[in-house]
Amino acid sequence: MTVIKHKEQRVGVFIDAQNLYHSARNLYSAKVNFKQIMESSVGERALIRAIAYVITTESGEESVFFDALEKLGIETKTKDLQIFFGGAKKADWDVGLAIDAVKMAPKLDTIILVSGDGDFIPLVEYLQTNEGCQVEVVAFGKSSSSKLREVADDFLDLGEDHKKYLIGYRGNKNRSRKTPIKTKRSPKK
Repeated sequence: MTVIKHKEQRVGVFIDAQNLYHSARNLYSAKVNFKQIMESSVGERALIRAIAYVITTESGEESVFFDALEKLGIETKTKDLQIFFGGAKKADWDVGLAIDAVKMAPKLDTIILVSGDGDFIPLVEYLQTNEGCQVEVVAFGKSSSSKLREVADDFLDLGEDHKKYLIGYRGNKNRSRKTPIKTKRSPKK
């Protein structure tokens, strides 16, 4: 399918922050550069609304992250981390994100879903078929559902240029050292 991108195109961005956070941490031991993701995915098109779906914890340490998103023009919707008896934790915004995308679709030409979660396949298909929206998916290819990539009108694989989309990436920590370590020798007597 041909993907059309032009300046008058109305774009909405829906960010599954947990999905991206865990992908970046597990694949690259780094943090996500949301500014670069927004610039690359939206481009010169008309951004109508960008929403990041985030989780709050008891410690509140994520407030700096929320502030950074808001400075980029990304609205944050928060939900408390649920901790169940026995220590199990749950943090899921899938339904909230899907409902917002469906509600906003009539005002948008393109929806950018920033997540590799295969649970969003029915949402993508609904938005394309029933709302006539072009749906683009942005995520790290290595941790994305192949079916989600297949049904999307376009897929931006953040892993193809991961240094551009990461903060604090230091390369593969397990690689072998190719240059010998130089040591200072004592003078001969």
